[in-house]
Amino acid sequence: MTPPTPAAGSPRQHPSPPPTVVDGTRLWVDSRARYEIGLREEGATLARLGAHGQRCLDVGTGRRGLGARVAVTALGATEVLALDLHQASVEAARRALADLGDRVVVQRADATALPVGAGTQDLVVSLHTLHHVVDWRAAVVEYARVLRPGGQLAYAELTSRVLDDRWFRLVSRHPADRFTEDELLECLEGAGFDVPARRHRSRVGGRWLLGVATRR
Repeated sequence: MTPPTPAAGSPRQHPSPPPTVVDGTRLWVDSRARYEIGLREEGATLARLGAHGQRCLDVGTGRRGLGARVAVTALGATEVLALDLHQASVEAARRALADLGDRVVVQRADATALPVGAGTQDLVVSLHTLHHVVDWRAAVVEYARVLRPGGQLAYAELTSRVLDDRWFRLVSRHPADRFTEDELLECLEGAGFDVPARRHRSRVGGRWLLGVATRR
């Protein structure tokens, strides 16, 4: 059957546009639920695994300053430099962390070019930062550079087993070709870290990693 011709002057019907892909990354990263999981679950786990240090660098602090707060409240940090690539996040984190006073300074910086000297840090906190960094291997090298021998990297990460899944990419945007658990551990070892099995946790079938690596 031939469809009727629209009357003169009437609006012509067009196909509906495809649905917009929702980027849930920022919604989740900045959410209260994500903050509470990081503070109460990941922070507590990292403390149990032995993460500790007074002078700390928090890389990728986000709008809520999660890593800096974990460092101060759970990991013994007394001096934290919290970093984020996005200026809006820096400004929001300063407000969120104001109650910690001069123990925390927040500034803008790239994870692949950390603004501190070699061997100056006791602890680097990296909570779900590496999987957002295009050259994540360069960030790992930077983590190793700024830590003193015996210093620690406290990390929490998602791997390609979830990030590269088609369903996940429909609602969340990350750089392509993210790392597997083995690739991350190999990179840490190659950069000068020891990652003993007793200080590494692999959850949800290698999708969620938490651990403490020590700088050789």
